[in-house]
Amino acid sequence: MRRIRNAAGRARPKQVTVRLTIPMLGEISGVWEPVEAERKAAWELYAELATRVTTVELGPDEGFLREALSSFYSLFGTTRDILRRYGPGVAPRRGPGGITFGALAVTVLNQALRPLLATWHVRLAAYEATRPADVDPVAHERAWEHAETLRAEIAQVREVLVALANALAEVAGSADLLRPATMPYPPPEAGRVDVTRRCQGAGGRSGVSRSRRASAVCRSRSCGGTRSHAARAVSRRSVRTSA
Repeated sequence: MRRIRNAAGRARPKQVTVRLTIPMLGEISGVWEPVEAERKAAWELYAELATRVTTVELGPDEGFLREALSSFYSLFGTTRDILRRYGPGVAPRRGPGGITFGALAVTVLNQALRPLLATWHVRLAAYEATRPADVDPVAHERAWEHAETLRAEIAQVREVLVALANALAEVAGSADLLRPATMPYPPPEAGRVDVTRRCQGAGGRSGVSRSRRASAVCRSRSCGGTRSHAARAVSRRSVRTSA
């Protein structure tokens, strides 16, 4: 597949196969052939997703359900603003199986986020209203009998948003910002690590090992060269004696 490159030199595919599984809807899939406006819009939405709690996995005793719902809700305003600014250019007409930024973003909002918010926003708000003044909001929320159910549904929607974010990153030609900063991107190829280690500074441990290996190689070559030279000298003396 031929790729083009963005200003940072990263490869951007001409086609991206998108496959998302949305709860209560099923799988949506297709081929996305993004135009430049879609690439720019993809980067903007990806930057939003990568910096929100909506794409961060919540442990059993982590996070705040209200914060997660509020972050989901704010994506409507963010996406709406991007669609308005870029206009119809991010939703060009495509044939069957064709994906566009506009169609993909709106589908995720309406089919994944909206049902979750419509069901749980009011229910959580009603429970929050029962909190006594002397009870911590987080403790009160975790004591809710429906907390685990809501947490499980948030996790499902999060998987949809992560899949969306991955597609957006691919289209924009971006590195994976959802990965920890200490993890390499892309992962090093086999053998590349060894090359990097050999290129480390001479002052480090690798430099010392490299120097020792180099010295050993040089000694081996020197010894080999000396032996060869001596052997040739003996051979020449033997020839002269025979003559």
